[in-house]
Amino acid sequence: MKKFYEALEFNKILHMLEEHALSNKAKERIRNLEPYLSEAEVSRHTGETTEARLIMEHYGTPPLSGMYELDKSLALLGKGTILLPEQLESIAQFLTACRRMKAYLKKAEATFTSVASYGNSMYALEGVEGEINRSIRGSQVDDKASPALADIRRKIANIDIQAKSKLDSLLRNNKNWFSESFVSIRNGHYTLPVKKEYKNQVKGAVIDVSQSGNTYFIEPLAVRKLQEELSLLFIEEENEIKRILYMLTTMVEENLPYISINIEAMETLDFIFAKAKLSIAMKAVPLPVSAERKIEIKGGRHPLLKADAVVPLDFRIGGDIRGVVITGPNTGGKTVALKTIGLLSMMAQSGLHVPAEAGCFTMNNYVLCDIGDGQSITENLSTFSSHMTNIIKILQLADDQSLVLLDELGSGTDPAEGMGLAIAILEELAAKNCLFVATTHYPEIKDFAKATPGLINARMAFDRQSLLPLYRLEMGEAGESCSLYIAMRLGLPQRLIERASLAAYGNRTGKSGEMSGIAASIPTGDAAGTTGFRLASGTTDCLKNMPADDTPLFAKGKVATDITESIKSTPASGITDHANNMADTDMTESAKGTFAGSVKAHEKSTTSANVTENIKGMAVSDALQRDIASTSQSMGLEVRPGKRIKKNEESKIPGNSPGMSFNIGDSVMVYPQKLIGIVYQKANDKGEVGVQIKSKKLLVNHKRLKLHVAAKELYPEDYDFSIIFDTADNRKKRRSMERKHDPGLIIEIDEGKRV
Repeated sequence: MKKFYEALEFNKILHMLEEHALSNKAKERIRNLEPYLSEAEVSRHTGETTEARLIMEHYGTPPLSGMYELDKSLALLGKGTILLPEQLESIAQFLTACRRMKAYLKKAEATFTSVASYGNSMYALEGVEGEINRSIRGSQVDDKASPALADIRRKIANIDIQAKSKLDSLLRNNKNWFSESFVSIRNGHYTLPVKKEYKNQVKGAVIDVSQSGNTYFIEPLAVRKLQEELSLLFIEEENEIKRILYMLTTMVEENLPYISINIEAMETLDFIFAKAKLSIAMKAVPLPVSAERKIEIKGGRHPLLKADAVVPLDFRIGGDIRGVVITGPNTGGKTVALKTIGLLSMMAQSGLHVPAEAGCFTMNNYVLCDIGDGQSITENLSTFSSHMTNIIKILQLADDQSLVLLDELGSGTDPAEGMGLAIAILEELAAKNCLFVATTHYPEIKDFAKATPGLINARMAFDRQSLLPLYRLEMGEAGESCSLYIAMRLGLPQRLIERASLAAYGNRTGKSGEMSGIAASIPTGDAAGTTGFRLASGTTDCLKNMPADDTPLFAKGKVATDITESIKSTPASGITDHANNMADTDMTESAKGTFAGSVKAHEKSTTSANVTENIKGMAVSDALQRDIASTSQSMGLEVRPGKRIKKNEESKIPGNSPGMSFNIGDSVMVYPQKLIGIVYQKANDKGEVGVQIKSKKLLVNHKRLKLHVAAKELYPEDYDFSIIFDTADNRKKRRSMERKHDPGLIIEIDEGKRV
């Protein structure tokens, strides 16, 4: 599938998205991003992108962290390694970012619940953060890290002052003994630079000799004792620094589970806010994606083209129309339109916002395309071979849930055979009932699309006054290639234009070919020997709408009087008609406020008091049942399908412990992983709720939980939860205890692992 993604340039969109992310894990997740195959997933990810953009617009740029080298530092924990000051400093910086992000999301908690909920799953480890910041400054252990270290460093400073004072005194009193007038430190010792001839005058140890041998660096006896004391202090300082670093490393290691959760949440937020930043940069909007086989784009823009230069695309397919055949002039924008349709579909299905005014998209299992000539010398592929290789693969994969895009269908071979292949391929795609869009120049294919139910023609608009493409897609009508006109305006000699028209159309007017757009013509000579056109009676708009000023470009010498008059009298109406069409107020009004409307609708659905309120009165969706079933089946849970979800009216159970609102049997969402679990134990005095995820029992802080479906919506009132949460052996023992007392029976209870 990577080949199809690159043909549509989806990889370039991911590269743009990656530039907005900070962390390596978020960038890796973006590189692996593909369209989601679950409608619920698409809706969730698109909703998160929308909320993240609104949060940024309300509260500014989020305080995310790049987390550079953080994983490497944390990987050293538990192996007896002491973290270095710079490693501890980077951990403290990350914890600072977590605290700020938690406060940032707290502001948005009341309105943007989906993204803001990640803040509740993060831990503000202010104690660890504060201790590291107090102890480490500038990647060095600070004097204030401990009283002992401050005392040692004060003693070192005092001895340093004493040593320098004594050495300075010797230098002043015996200047002629020394080659320099300053104290030198050699091999960690304070020394004086003594001239060779005076080396015996200074009592002490020779530490070093200059390269020339004329200077001896001598440590005087007067400072030898101070130097020994200083060496001992340096050892004490090093030991104290190691103790402080060990203490800080241990503190980080004890909080590693919480730091790991923060990292996971921060990486997820980095990914979500990167999508929001891209949305803002593209001026994009969220558009719905559903299982209904329909695509509608209003004012769509190719995201890799400059927004102020691109002509917006209006396109629709679906319902009774399963295929669209696009025709029109060369360089008219057919391929760009094709890529825009495919690329925007993939972006919407990947949870990204789309650069468009309005519209909707459908869920596709594949977006298959054949775009470009694909020639390869190394693989011995011609243009036609490349097209056919791609199309064969497409026909193997395509089904009624696929979107197929074919550019220049049937090109690169004999026109008659290419046309036949193109019609056969379109018939096969129509039989597969997939959605497909194809571009072509074959007039027979235009006729085929017009006559075949479920297919429709479309054309790229062409300005017949300037003979220039308008890059605007118009649905419902076939287009004209106008190749001869374009060639003529580009400067191809007149005689070649005449010869081309004769070779292509002879003495006939094509049914729907090139000359149906410009009139069939044959070269002929007149009495004066000049060459002109004898025009057939089927002269059409493409010729009639040419301005009179262009007549010399078209005819050389005498031109039939009636045709000349027809050309001169024709109004330049094309642009005026185009302006009138573009002023359609109904379309403008329908597109106005699309983004704001979708936001309001989203806010309305996400500000409810709890999850059950959001889906009040709606049947449990297939996606929800699958989520519950995937978790429940491994635990032996029987879910009753088809039940209506009602508003959760149960009140919180009295008690001092937070999280008491969760009841045994409740289906809950665990953040930041967003895993579905079942509550097996009510909250303890620490606010930790017992949650079983698949076969594992975990103790999870209530702040990381969100009610998914209440227990009373899933089970009968007298349901025996031991069937789900207890082992078969324990249930057997409990039944035996109910019948008689047996002191030999022991029931083992799994209290759950704290996470």
